[in-house]
Amino acid sequence: MAANYSAGSIQVLKGLEAVRKRPGMYIGSTGPKGLHHLVYETVDNCIDEAMAGYCDNIVVALEKDDIVRVEDNGRGIPVDIHPTEKISALELVLTRLHAGGKFDKNAYKVSGGLHGVGVSCVNALSDWLEATVCRDGHIYRQKYERGIPVTKVEVIGDTQAHGTTIRWKADKTIFTETTTYDFDVLLQRLKELAFLNSGIVITFRDERLETPKEDVLKYEGGIVHYVKEINANKKSKFYYPEEPIYITGEKDNVITELAFQYNDSYSEDIHTYVNDINTRDGGTHLDGFRTALLWVLNKALDGNEKMKKKMPDRDGKFEPGEDKKEKLTGEDVRAGLAAVLSMKVPEPEFVGQTKDKLGNTEVRTIVDSLVKEKLTIFFELNPTVLDRVLEKAIGEALARVAARRVKEATRKKTVGAGFQKPEKLSDCSIKDNPEICEVYIVEGDSAGGSAKKGRDSKTQAILPLWGKMLNVEKVSPEKVMGNDKLDPVIKTLGTGFGKDFNIEKLRYHKIIIMADADVDGSHIRTLLLTFFFRYMPQLIEHGYVYLAMPPLFKVQLGKKEPVYCYSDQERDDALAALGDQREKADVQRYKGLGEMDGEQLWETTMDPAHRKMRVVTIPDAEAADKIFSVCMGEEVEPRREFIESNSSYANLDI
Repeated sequence: MAANYSAGSIQVLKGLEAVRKRPGMYIGSTGPKGLHHLVYETVDNCIDEAMAGYCDNIVVALEKDDIVRVEDNGRGIPVDIHPTEKISALELVLTRLHAGGKFDKNAYKVSGGLHGVGVSCVNALSDWLEATVCRDGHIYRQKYERGIPVTKVEVIGDTQAHGTTIRWKADKTIFTETTTYDFDVLLQRLKELAFLNSGIVITFRDERLETPKEDVLKYEGGIVHYVKEINANKKSKFYYPEEPIYITGEKDNVITELAFQYNDSYSEDIHTYVNDINTRDGGTHLDGFRTALLWVLNKALDGNEKMKKKMPDRDGKFEPGEDKKEKLTGEDVRAGLAAVLSMKVPEPEFVGQTKDKLGNTEVRTIVDSLVKEKLTIFFELNPTVLDRVLEKAIGEALARVAARRVKEATRKKTVGAGFQKPEKLSDCSIKDNPEICEVYIVEGDSAGGSAKKGRDSKTQAILPLWGKMLNVEKVSPEKVMGNDKLDPVIKTLGTGFGKDFNIEKLRYHKIIIMADADVDGSHIRTLLLTFFFRYMPQLIEHGYVYLAMPPLFKVQLGKKEPVYCYSDQERDDALAALGDQREKADVQRYKGLGEMDGEQLWETTMDPAHRKMRVVTIPDAEAADKIFSVCMGEEVEPRREFIESNSSYANLDI
């Protein structure tokens, strides 16, 4: 019998109920990314005040007990009674979706908080929130619990200061995974904002530490300084031009700011923003820049016969008079490019509330025409820089064509052969259901032998690695292709890599790195993760990469069931639980996976019912990019500085 369906079945969500009911629609997720989005939304309001010219100091503090405080010295949210809603404007902003000054262009010409749901979402998803406003000679305060006011707007003192302070504690019933904020993830975003708004000072404090940590972020050079910082983290030995190229212009009230500089690496690193919002998925502004850059350099190449002769010939037959030379591609001209593109758009059209992609078609034309004009003039005045850029792009074109021809030759040899099984892969018997299949990438033949004996052969494949793994951070992409240490991994997964990656062809939905719990094992894990991050990032983004957690100790008393321990503390606790008999217990320290037999490895590390694993995530791709560049690159000094500055957050097992 179907349930009764009538008018009474229709739910009407009032106030902020909709946000609490479907938080993912408003902040993207209820995981770490969504949690940090609360901070971004609140800080964006401060930045809007800065862009309007009323704020030049922002403080963001992480207090103990997962409390966040954001302060600014802007005008202060109005507290007077709204003419039509008949409640305080402060309460209106904090309790109603689509309420705010961003819709009135007299109040804000441009703003990041376009949809007007930002700070009200923070309120809705917080266990409690406290808003303090300084304006009109008074200090006002109102408190809320899960989006509902529990006090009226009260005058609690007098002051000549002005500004707004929002303080909150995220609701654990919403953010069930974690309510702990990552300092480095937030620092990256706050640095972006300081770069993009050269007139403001952002102070970021971690008050959770015994000795509080503080970063004062102020960059007079704006996005030019930002590009220099991006390149400072690369392994490059030279940059060109010496000072980043800077282009700016305004058309139809749309302001474009662009800074870029080349280095000798092989990957592009382009950061795009609209009204200070990081458009991670790009959009029309990025399309305009890419199209213009390619057009300018291809036109310059066509007018330079000496350079053009260095380009590879196209494949195939040609008509008389037809150009036999390859054209530069977008990937050729963007290799080694570090760029920041910042737009101020009065009426931006974003894709979704989290604003990861810009949709305004007119912006593409504005950026395209501006970059073509200004960059053409720059290269005419700086022919030496143009030659360097063309040399770099031509080198990329030669490598691209060579790699394509090798790939085509290989494809012809293997056409119809299907999956090419690596020699050392012990595959699982189920071949057509990647959702239940997993592959263990293990260190060495000894551990591989134990894993093969202990596995569930229906769903678990084993791929042993041997020899020194390639550090892809230090080599060009063409050297990755056909590398004897990485080739088995690429073939096993079945997806291809880099530009040819296709996640639909993935043969396993769990890729488990299982290495020894020592320095060598840690190095292998890092090298593999560097490869995945650079050439198969979608694997990490989809949550398919895991780290196995084999035990460090086995504590056994006589013939009783052994207790496997994953840390020194767990070992001590297991011994303490034995009381007077602890001295009789046998404690075995596993120095490597090869010391376990197949049964032990299954029980401790491979049995889905009992094993411990960590999924590898990218909480912030740009922060991760910096870490991989610094830690795996050739330059020693940036690596030393990174270790020293982050020692407060290190968890060392020595």
